[in-house]
Amino acid sequence: MRMRPTLNWVPDGDLPPGTSDWGPVADVLGRGNALVLSGAGISTESGIPDYRGEGGSLSRHTPMTYQEFVSDPQARRRYWARSHLGWRVFGRARPNAGHRAVAAFQRQGLVPGVITQNVDGLHQAAGSENVVELHGSLDRVVCLSCGAVEARGDLAVRLTEANEGFAPVAAGINPDGDADLTDDQVGDFRPVPCTVCGGVLKPDVVFFGEAVPPQRVEQCREAVRAADSLLVLGSSLTVMSGLRFVRQAAEAGKPVLIVNRDPTRGDRLALARVSLPLGEVLTGVADRLGVPVPH
Repeated sequence: MRMRPTLNWVPDGDLPPGTSDWGPVADVLGRGNALVLSGAGISTESGIPDYRGEGGSLSRHTPMTYQEFVSDPQARRRYWARSHLGWRVFGRARPNAGHRAVAAFQRQGLVPGVITQNVDGLHQAAGSENVVELHGSLDRVVCLSCGAVEARGDLAVRLTEANEGFAPVAAGINPDGDADLTDDQVGDFRPVPCTVCGGVLKPDVVFFGEAVPPQRVEQCREAVRAADSLLVLGSSLTVMSGLRFVRQAAEAGKPVLIVNRDPTRGDRLALARVSLPLGEVLTGVADRLGVPVPH
């Protein structure tokens, strides 16, 4: 559930190639005040797929738009059936070495904060603080009528009670928490209403086609202004919601480093893109800097 991306964007042949030399990442982190911008790629080692990498979910799954969700009751039924099943898997995901390394860099005072495009809460679970969830979080839901907020765990209990025996086998789980289900598998799944006013519930995340709240964008812009450098971890930067911060840092003359296996829309603005697994790079950097990372 993110702003609608340019789904047909493909890297052209003029992009600078990736490198296996993560020395510049260690140099930038070692100087401190390096703001982190993370995307779905940092969570793949926790079992959550990304959108655009090898086997990425966009090859088989088009995320629901905000407009479809609010206007079509049947679309909401499909969404909540898929999301309810996906939450059972998604909610069990645990931080990986990349998340733990970022939190360790924070504890050493090298990283002042994190902007994450992810909705999985894994940075906080690893111990990171000052995390701005650019696209919200799946661990809570909000009523579109009265604004009441409910914990996702509580909603899961109510959905289970309203849909006894619902246990289809999903073809896969997506970065936004949806499970891949057919219409037959969705069947007559019953969403549940807001407990306060009976209104329609929506996960407290930014859907494709929905704008990130302006105050959240400004909070991120201020974090970029206050940082000395920007380290992008596991994001293709295909959507403007993340790319704008890379552009802001580059325009201010601040070093931008990217760690992502595949080319990104920000490659031309970066000092380098390290094309290696995130866990490998960040734990290697931590070892070089003498930063202890819990296992």
